[in-house]
Amino acid sequence: MVSQDEPTEAPSSEENITAQRVPHTALSAAHMARVFHQPGLIYFNAVARHLSMREAARQLNVASSAISRQIGQLETALGLVLFERERQRLHLSPAGEILYQHTRDLAGSFDTAVAELEMLRGLRTGKVRIATIESVGLSLLPKLIAEFGDRHPRIHLDIVVTSSADVLELLTCDEVDIGFGFIQNQPAGVEIALRRDVRLGALMQPCHPLARHSSLRLSDCLGHPVAIARPEISLRGIIDPFLQQAGGALPPVVEANSIRMLVQLANLGNYISIMTPIGAQLEIETQQLLFRPLEDVNLPTNRFALLVRAQSNLHFAPAVFYEYAMERFGSINLPGAV
Repeated sequence: MVSQDEPTEAPSSEENITAQRVPHTALSAAHMARVFHQPGLIYFNAVARHLSMREAARQLNVASSAISRQIGQLETALGLVLFERERQRLHLSPAGEILYQHTRDLAGSFDTAVAELEMLRGLRTGKVRIATIESVGLSLLPKLIAEFGDRHPRIHLDIVVTSSADVLELLTCDEVDIGFGFIQNQPAGVEIALRRDVRLGALMQPCHPLARHSSLRLSDCLGHPVAIARPEISLRGIIDPFLQQAGGALPPVVEANSIRMLVQLANLGNYISIMTPIGAQLEIETQQLLFRPLEDVNLPTNRFALLVRAQSNLHFAPAVFYEYAMERFGSINLPGAV
């Protein structure tokens, strides 16, 4: 114990220098990017990601003219065109593809470093890139995101709603960290972290003539107007062989690339919608609509999966969301689950 009469040791000159050098406030991740990278590369990456100067400007909170000027200076310096415009749409040129491949990896490494540094500062921040199919994005994911946001308010979630095929492509191209989709086979380059098999069935109003039947086959439904998914939605591939087996002329059929459209068509009472119950949970729970599983022999289930890129090491923010999603989707009550 030091007595009050003894002088306390003065801070060393090195400690004084460190104290002066470390600021009380630190830059945000977005501002740190501008410290470490030239604006031209930041703007190029944003335009390459969104294929839109306007959207890149909105994301970066800068003027579109500033982005256009920086891209022009970058092209002049390289002596190569980085973007091409065709029918009012922007595309990466061959040179742009090469540059984006390398600068994207560089930016990803930097984002990871920033997230880990901010974790060290105790901010528990970061970004999670998520791709999901529409039915999950409309029904299951919003509640999970809201609950996760309450626990981790500083983690940024970037969500893309797309088809199952695009979910897989975005994962393999390292455009997203976590995917939610329906799959039938083990996709190359993607790991199935969790899977739940869900039955296909007929969604209809309680007053529909088929509602009194406790079990149905697809051929029973074809005697009435039917709404089915377009081929780009995974469940269409499951029912196509059974539609072909039915033979003859099909009744009036509506094909849609939107699960929400199928739910609304069933809700109006004119159509039976062939789908899984995912995307219509609220209507089923409130008995606004009925779901009858199809009992056709050898009709496969539709496999819902939480997906990550194979052999990927998730960083702080994606790993936290991944663990939370695994817990929630592993225990959630899915109508029609096998």
